[in-house]
Order: sequence, then structure tokens, then C-alpha cells
Amino acid sequence: MNNRQKELSWFKLSLLHFLYESHPELVEDTNLINTRGDSASEAYREAIANGHNHQEAEELAHEILYKGLHFSRHDTLVTVIWNEFPGVIPMGRATGYAVKLLPEVEGVFLKYKLNDGFAFSPEFNDLYTELTGALTIWLEENGFQ
Repeated sequence: MNNRQKELSWFKLSLLHFLYESHPELVEDTNLINTRGDSASEAYREAIANGHNHQEAEELAHEILYKGLHFSRHDTLVTVIWNEFPGVIPMGRATGYAVKLLPEVEGVFLKYKLNDGFAFSPEFNDLYTELTGALTIWLEENGFQ
């Protein structure tokens, strides 16, 4: 395996790991992984060729790799579960439960214009409150399963 293949693999694996953690609904999106991984690798190579150091090149590559993925519906849902339902849903099961519940609360997320900085916006508190309410209703109707 040459250096280029290792580099491509590293960016793709880095993205895949990130998706497993924060965007499990995108783990199977091989087009996203391949496109972003290849673009990030190319940006890294170009940055090095243009005189940037390793850290600068990596930062430029990461901008491409993770663009639009900094805000995570999954992570937000896990946070709501941990903070608002600790006696109902065990913390160790929150991540798996969030995957199950995400389709149930998708309508709440669709009300907001989500972007990389959304977690720092005033609307985030509204989203958090709505998610708490939607999960409360869902749990009352369905119970913890």
C-alpha cells in the first residue's frame, strides 16, 4: 500500500468513526464517506504542496471532512435522554435508544434550520425543550422497551 492509499484510508476511517459516534444514520452512506474522504485527502495534499505544515493541512482537510456534520441529531437526543430521563432510560442504553427514537422525533428536528453552529444558537433551547416534550409523550404512550 502506498502513502496515498494510507492517507485516503485514514480520512475515510476518521469520518466513519465520527459517523458511528455522532451520525449513526449515515454510517452506510458510502458515497458520503468516499467523496468526503477523497476530497479531504486531496485538500491535505494540496495544502502540503502549497507550503502549509501538517497541522494546517489537517485543519483544512477536516473542514471538508466534517462540514455540515458538527451538529448531531443523535448526540442531541442522547444529551436529552441523559439529562431529562436518567431514571427511565439507563445511561448505558441511551445511545442505542437514541438510534431507535430518532425517527420518532424527526418531525421536531425538521422545524429547525440545523447547521454546524446550531447548538450555539438561541433556537437550540427551543429544540431541546421540544425534544424533551416529544420524548415524554412517546415514553408515556410506549414505555421504555
